[in-house]
Amino acid sequence: MAFQNRYGDFERKMYKGEWKCAKCGTAITELPFNPDPSRIDQLQCRDCHRQSRATERNRY
Repeated sequence: MAFQNRYGDFERKMYKGEWKCAKCGTAITELPFNPDPSRIDQLQCRDCHRQSRATERNRY
């Protein structure tokens, strides 16, 4: 799955692997960045990441 911006002219490289979400344990097979090995235990799936961002926004 490649990412395209609103103009449709950018394709983001996706990194494949076998990781797990730190919050819910869901399998993560593709990321838009190459994860830092020292922070693998902090990865979040798309749903958990979206939820934590929404929570942060509502704090202020």
